[in-house]
Amino acid sequence: MTNTVFNPPIEDRYFEDYIPGSVYEFGSILVKEEDIIDFARRYDPQVFHLDPEGARQSTYGGIIASGWLTAAITMRLLVDHYISRVAGMGSPGSGPIRWLKPVRPGDRLSIRVKILRASHSRIKVDRGVVRAFIETLNQKGEIVMTRTAVGIMACRNKT
Repeated sequence: MTNTVFNPPIEDRYFEDYIPGSVYEFGSILVKEEDIIDFARRYDPQVFHLDPEGARQSTYGGIIASGWLTAAITMRLLVDHYISRVAGMGSPGSGPIRWLKPVRPGDRLSIRVKILRASHSRIKVDRGVVRAFIETLNQKGEIVMTRTAVGIMACRNKT
């Protein structure tokens, strides 16, 4: 079952609240052409991200977002809705990222998060590691990106 509300709220969420098997959907963020082009100018200046005319001549037939912009939007949604504001302790890394469909101007992105595993640290008893599978979806419900996220979370009960 997919939920759109994660209780407790993000301001009071700890390791113990990340239950394996839980699925949540959050979002959304509108992707604007000017944001795609600005990001491309700064970080990924390939023609199909940067130049509307050149992009029309490309295999994509128009401007598409850099996969890294899609990843950044996904991260923003995770920070706004999923990662605890009181217990988040960063990440030791991430699993593979897959870009499955182009993101175009006017797309509205949201995320679906499935908590795969939550395990207490054997060394530091005040925290645990949460592994989740993240799907980024467009307004049609099509999956445009996937990745596995790993986060370290403080425990509510520190002993």
